Amino acid sequence: MKRILLVRHGESEWNALRRLQGQADIGLSERGERQAHALRSMVATYRPDLVLASDLKRAVHTAELLGFPNAIREPLLREQDVGVWTGIEIAHLMDETPEAYADWRAGTFVPENGESWGDFRTRIATATEKALSAPAKTVLIVCHGGVIRAVLDEALGLAPARIIPVGPASLTILAFPKGRARLEVFNATTFAPILDAPD
Repeated sequence: MKRILLVRHGESEWNALRRLQGQADIGLSERGERQAHALRSMVATYRPDLVLASDLKRAVHTAELLGFPNAIREPLLREQDVGVWTGIEIAHLMDETPEAYADWRAGTFVPENGESWGDFRTRIATATEKALSAPAKTVLIVCHGGVIRAVLDEALGLAPARIIPVGPASLTILAFPKGRARLEVFNATTFAPILDAPD
């Protein structure tokens, strides 16, 4: 049976400040490095035979800390582009434009020069289809919180408004018995799950 393991990168320097990153190429914080390293043994138990990673350095570094320095870098797995909101603190958006921020989280608002949820989901679906069509039985994808929500929306019909942001260095698993997606694990960590993780 095919399985896809989805790992969100460890805490980044901007996650720690609760700034939206989008496709800004921000590195891991020291805490993020510890989180990713702590997840290594959990991921290893599944013995992935194909490893893909977003080409942004926070995902690549997480893959390295998980024990996969040769993960295939896939630009299609980049985070959703948030346009002019890149680098803005979430608290500022929630204070100044709370409805727009809530609608963006629900996938119904696009910041100026940003990527719509529909376009983002289509991009992630293309990357996921590559993983599903590969001969590997267990595929590890090291990526971003938005990417994981997009996969769950595409595979299970879970709209982004119905899913909390997955925490840093968390593991989500989808299985595909007879080709149909089934959620096996969501937001699992080696520490207490973070239920209010920044996007």
